[in-house]
Amino acid sequence: MKTLILYAGKYGATCEIAERIASKLESSTVYDLKGKDIPPIAEYDCVVIGSAIYAGVICKEAKDYLSQNEGVLCSKKLGLFLSGLDSSREKAFLDSNFSQTVLSAAIAKSFLGGTFDPKKAGITDRLIMKTVSKKSEYTSNIQNEKIDAFAEGLKI
Repeated sequence: MKTLILYAGKYGATCEIAERIASKLESSTVYDLKGKDIPPIAEYDCVVIGSAIYAGVICKEAKDYLSQNEGVLCSKKLGLFLSGLDSSREKAFLDSNFSQTVLSAAIAKSFLGGTFDPKKAGITDRLIMKTVSKKSEYTSNIQNEKIDAFAEGLKI
């Protein structure tokens, strides 16, 4: 099975998660949705879309890609993942950021954790994190067990 893993994020956690998923799947390729050379979906049996979530919303690149390719994505084996620190609202985040059609087509969908690294974040993001979540130091809650389960779910 040939798998295309596409991700969008700001500071690297979503890329790290995408690469961890790829390491669990044979014949997988990882691309940043902010890049220009995304291969055609038709070449792949399985497509995974991942996005960081900020203030409850996925990245614009992921949202645009999903809306432009919904039909063909739904004809593939599809996986969706979110990255971020607040996994307590996983279902709400999935429901509010993906169409019902895409959610129904996805065989794997999960919130896989994330990181906050104040050294990589801009001043605005550091202030928001400090104010909203009371975090000002490096934090990681990337969930390896959920990544493993997500990748296994794609092999079905």
